[in-house]
Amino acid sequence: MQAELDQLCVVLVAPRNPLNIGAAARAMSNFGFLHLRVVNPYDVAFREARSAVGASQLLANAEEYKSVADAVADCTLVVGTTAVRHRELQHPLKRLEYGARVIRKQLGSGRVALLFGTEKFGLATKDLSHCHWLMRIPTREEHISMNLGQAVAVCLYELSRDPKAAQRPEKVKRASAGEVERINEVLLQALRASGYVNPRAESLTEDKVRRLVCRLNLQPEDAELWLGMLRQMLWKIRGGGK
Repeated sequence: MQAELDQLCVVLVAPRNPLNIGAAARAMSNFGFLHLRVVNPYDVAFREARSAVGASQLLANAEEYKSVADAVADCTLVVGTTAVRHRELQHPLKRLEYGARVIRKQLGSGRVALLFGTEKFGLATKDLSHCHWLMRIPTREEHISMNLGQAVAVCLYELSRDPKAAQRPEKVKRASAGEVERINEVLLQALRASGYVNPRAESLTEDKVRRLVCRLNLQPEDAELWLGMLRQMLWKIRGGGK
């Protein structure tokens, strides 16, 4: 069972309060999830958080990253968490109990990243563009937001509740987020070179393209094929062979 749990990475994106990071680490240790990744933490002294009772080593071993893309590069499934609120989502949204089942099956065949956003705003639109789908904790409408540490604890409890799920792993192997991101980069270069991208809406186009490629759920060999085709197209667009 621990082998499957080791395939999950909890990724905290731009957390502001070291106590929340410590509480998340404590919850991870409670349920046996030991891989914490932190993207651009507000306070660089988060490793000393007193709230990480019994999880000081887990917190000390936390990996820091400058971007979500780097933090999830080796993962084959990236799931974002959201309280939804009034934002318009561009991803499939699953309730925690259903999403947890899908994640547990994937843990048997590949690494999974579970993303939590900053305490005040949650995950930004650009962060969400790296996700395959989103998951929400079914709180009441009158009070939908949860403390970061509590949200991590609730999600991990649900993930650890059905140990048999990991015995039925996904049969289809997925390309890693890093492989998919390389496709995104070359595709965007080709789109810019062709004049498709409006410079005034470049960031919006990038997010749309990343979501589109994520939805393809490419297998590793397909990802290599797409990358080769796109590189050839880009070479031709730029005048290669003349």
